[in-house]
Amino acid sequence: MYTGTFTALVLVGFLALATADSYHPDEPGSVRGTVRSDELSASFWQAQAQATVKRRAGTKTGPAARNVILFLGDGMSVPTLAAARTLLGQRRGYTGEEAELSFESFPTSGLSKTYCVNAQVADSACSATAYLCGVKANQGTLGVSASVPRSDCGASLEPTARLQSIAAWALADGRDAGLVTTTRVTHASPAATFARAANRNWENDASVRADGADPQQCPDIATQLITENPGRQFKVILGGGRREFLPRHVVDEEGSNGTRTDGRNLIDEWRSDKIERNVTHSYVWNREQLLSANATMPEYLIGLFESSHLRYNMLTNPTTEPSLAELTEVAIRMLQRNDKGFFLFVEGGRIDYAHHSNYAELALDETIELSAAVSRAAELLDERDSLLVVTADHAHVMSYNGYAARGSNILGTARAADRDGVPYMTLSYTNGPGFRAHVEGKRVDITTEGKYGSIQWRSHVDVPLSSETHGGDDVAVFARGPQHALFSGLYEQNAIPHLMAYAACIGPGEHVCNNTN
Repeated sequence: MYTGTFTALVLVGFLALATADSYHPDEPGSVRGTVRSDELSASFWQAQAQATVKRRAGTKTGPAARNVILFLGDGMSVPTLAAARTLLGQRRGYTGEEAELSFESFPTSGLSKTYCVNAQVADSACSATAYLCGVKANQGTLGVSASVPRSDCGASLEPTARLQSIAAWALADGRDAGLVTTTRVTHASPAATFARAANRNWENDASVRADGADPQQCPDIATQLITENPGRQFKVILGGGRREFLPRHVVDEEGSNGTRTDGRNLIDEWRSDKIERNVTHSYVWNREQLLSANATMPEYLIGLFESSHLRYNMLTNPTTEPSLAELTEVAIRMLQRNDKGFFLFVEGGRIDYAHHSNYAELALDETIELSAAVSRAAELLDERDSLLVVTADHAHVMSYNGYAARGSNILGTARAADRDGVPYMTLSYTNGPGFRAHVEGKRVDITTEGKYGSIQWRSHVDVPLSSETHGGDDVAVFARGPQHALFSGLYEQNAIPHLMAYAACIGPGEHVCNNTN
C-alpha cells in the first residue's frame, strides 16, 4: 500500500492531466476536507460492501441465481426515467405519464450513491469499478483501487491495487461471461468487466504512450480484452470500437482507419487465439452477419459494428446495425448453453452521450431502447433462476420542470413562460452546449428556431459549456429474480456486485448457498 507522499497527494489533490475524451474531464481538482486513508484500499470497500450484504441477507435462505445480467443505462438519471416513460406512452398515443419502462415493473427498486473516492460527481470509469468490481476508485481509473492516481502506470501494477470483476468471479466458478454495449467495447463502462487501467482513455497503445506510459508495462484496454484473462475468456463481445483493435494503416470494413501504432491487428489475434484453442468462433461487423452467427452459434463471438460507438438508434441504419435488444438476445442465446450459468453485462451507453450534447429526445429514445433489451431478456430467461438488475452509473443535469398539463408533449414547452414572457422547455439542462446568448438581458425564444423540435435540436440550457456534465444524484436500481429483495433501500454503489454475487453464489464473501438456517 502506498503511503507518505502518495497519500498526501490523494488527500490534498491530483494533477490535471490531458484527456482525449472531451465529454469526460480528467481529475476533479483538490479534495475539500479529509478523505479517510483507508478508503484508498480495496479491502475497505470490500468489507463495507460485505457488511451491507450481511445486514440485508441476514440468515434468509432461498433460491440462488444461475444467471445474472446487469443492465446499465449510462447516465440514466431518475428524471431521464420519468421523461422516457412519458415519451414511450405518448408514442403509443396516450397521455404518457402513466406508462412504464419494462424494468419499472420489477418487484424491487432501490437507490445507489454514486460518488467516487476523489470526486463528488462520478465519471463512468470509477463508477463502473464500483458496480462491477465492488470497490470505489478515483475518477478516470478502471479496475484498480483508489491507491492508484489517474495515469500512474506503476501504481496500477501493485498487486493489492488490482481488482477482479464479477465477470471474473463467474468465470472462476465455471460459468460463462460476456458483454454487450452501444459504445466502444473498450469504453469505460464495459472495460471494467475485464480491464485494469490507470486511465480510462488508454483504449489503444497510442493513447498509453501519449500519456507518458509504456504499453509494454501497462497494456492498453483493447489488448487486455483480447490477450489477457478474463477478457479472452468472454464467450460473447458485442459493441463498437473497431478502430482500437486495428493499426493506423488498416482501413476497416466501412472505410475508417485504426488507431494503433504498434502494428498489431487484435481482431486477427483474437481469431488466432481461438484457432489455437480449437474452438469455433466468428467475427462479425454488421447485422446480417450477427443474425447468421445467431443461427450457427459458434462457441466464441465478437461483433464490432462501428469504428467508434454505435450510432444513435434514431439515426442508425437498422438494416446494417443491430438494435440493443437484438444484441442482448444473441448474447443470452450464446451464454445460456452453459448449464452452470453465466454473467452478462449489457450497456445502453448512448444515453450519456445524448445528454452531454443536450439532445433530450435522443437520450430518452436510447433509454427506451434499453427498456426493450431488458424486456427481451425477461422473455428469454426464467425468473426463478435468472437475476436481472437494472441501474445507472451516474446522473445527468437534465431537469423535468414547469407546470405543463397532463399529456403535454414531453419534448415541448412548459405551460408557463419566464418573467419576460419567453417560453422554456419542460426538459431543460443546467449546463451544456445548448446555451443561447441572451439579447438585451432576455433569453431568446427557442421555439422560433428553424430546427426547433428536430432530433438533434439542443434543449434549453442555463450555463454555457462545451459538454453537459454528469450529476451527483443517487440513481435507481431495479431487480427481478432470485434474492431480488436485497436491492431495496439506499446503499453504496460498490455493494451492487457483492449483492449479485451473494445471490449467485460466486466470488468472495457471503453467499445465499451458505445459509442453512
